[in-house]
Amino acid sequence: MATGSVDILIVGTGASGAAAAWRLSEAGFKVVCLEQGDWQQTDQYPAAHADWEFRGATSFAFDPNIRKLPEDYPVNDSESDIAPLMFNAVGGSTIHWTAHTPRFHPSDFRVKSLDGVADDWPISYFDLEKYFDLNDEWMGCSGISGDPANPPRSPRPMPPLPLGPDGERIARGFDKLGWHWWPSDSYINSQPYRGRNACNNCGPNGLGCYQKAKGSTDVTYLPEAIKNGVEVRTGARVFEITTDPDGRATGVMYYDSEGIEHHQTAKAVILAANGIGTPRLMLLSKSKHHPDGIANSSGLVGKNLMFHPYAMVTGLFADAEPNTFQGALGNIVVSQEFYETHSRRDFVRGYSYQMNRSSGPAKTATGLTITPVGWGEGHHAEFAERFGKSSLLAVISEDLPEEHNRVELDTKLKDSNGIPSPKVSYRVSKNTRKLLDHGIRNAEKVLEAAGAHKTETNPMLRGGGWHLMGTARMGEDPTGSVVDAHCQSHDVDNLFIIDGSVFVTSGAVNPTPTIQAIALWAADHIINERQDLKS
Repeated sequence: MATGSVDILIVGTGASGAAAAWRLSEAGFKVVCLEQGDWQQTDQYPAAHADWEFRGATSFAFDPNIRKLPEDYPVNDSESDIAPLMFNAVGGSTIHWTAHTPRFHPSDFRVKSLDGVADDWPISYFDLEKYFDLNDEWMGCSGISGDPANPPRSPRPMPPLPLGPDGERIARGFDKLGWHWWPSDSYINSQPYRGRNACNNCGPNGLGCYQKAKGSTDVTYLPEAIKNGVEVRTGARVFEITTDPDGRATGVMYYDSEGIEHHQTAKAVILAANGIGTPRLMLLSKSKHHPDGIANSSGLVGKNLMFHPYAMVTGLFADAEPNTFQGALGNIVVSQEFYETHSRRDFVRGYSYQMNRSSGPAKTATGLTITPVGWGEGHHAEFAERFGKSSLLAVISEDLPEEHNRVELDTKLKDSNGIPSPKVSYRVSKNTRKLLDHGIRNAEKVLEAAGAHKTETNPMLRGGGWHLMGTARMGEDPTGSVVDAHCQSHDVDNLFIIDGSVFVTSGAVNPTPTIQAIALWAADHIINERQDLKS
């Protein structure tokens, strides 16, 4: 079934797709967004229910292979050290994120020049700076200026979320060692903002926010985009980017929720389906002009997959701070003391620390990041030693690009429409392992300085694949990259990629603000330079 043509067709409504839809529609482009999932009902989020931990481990789990909802597609991760995590819905994975939102550093764009590894980006932090600021305004950033680990910034729209007594305790640990810490930047309202409530500190902000205090794109960019005329079409599973005889994009083929095929035509296609979904769709889109998948003349589509391997170090404290499982989960204290290369270390680049609060009772017992509480004699005593008496430091490591870490099409596994699923092959490098081990040792020092009487470590969290980057990288050379500095495909001039796939390096912080800044940057390029795509 064919539908009327539009100017811009965007695949995905998550962090990048929604931001671009708003920006382009503001400029008068006719935009349709196709989303595999559906709109979420806030009263159905796990955080709104007493059994939130059970729901968060089943139907609302981070891992689509556990969730297995109709809108999910399975991922073959049997050859990966890390399980990829994503969420299909209007708002994408911003529904599920904790909204901890530090920016990339200027050095993250110049890794080759500074450290002799990976590659430099064709753009800089300062190219994106005004888009970082714009995105902070629209998503709603709570934070405070003056962090010495980052360039000077304009004031955030809101003050930072409160550290809480547990956050203050960890901050004192960093202070005793003379190491950097700073209140986290968060896309969570510390006060009412743009018609959305302030955070009520219920705790599990990674499981949906029924207060709408968290800046997911379904409550930030998309309502404004829809006012501008953007159509958000849900239940749309895209399986091919179509092309004309010259190899240019003409639109996409997709199945609706009833399994009926549709062809949506457009003057340009923008992919915003995350660092696994985007290369999967590109590899599926083969034709005479694109025998190895669309825009893949470099052979790099799906390659150079980067995560942020996480180590988790938990400290147990003798005295409980009140209600340490309450308050935003991972939006408290960040440290970038060990962010960049140092000649005294036996690895390049570095890592960040992100503090997490203690878990609820179920995850305390089952051991989310440490060994489960044992059954039998001593169970209650061990549970009491942990519950409300723990804090966690996550070591977020920079992950350097390697071509053997990749996404490809699985030869057997398929989704419910019979479309080949992605297969992920990924191994942690020696450099990353050294980096994580260094971070673990220093995290133990911080927790002990903060008063922990015991620490336990998960040396690498297998279920930590929140950040999906690098699989359609940006660059000036068409033989060594997939898109140019403005996210336009080298091979197909009306195909753009604006999600984490375009990352050249991964940094050592959550990538979403940088993804969104890039999406806005690319949208402005289309507005200013591609008026041929506008009706």
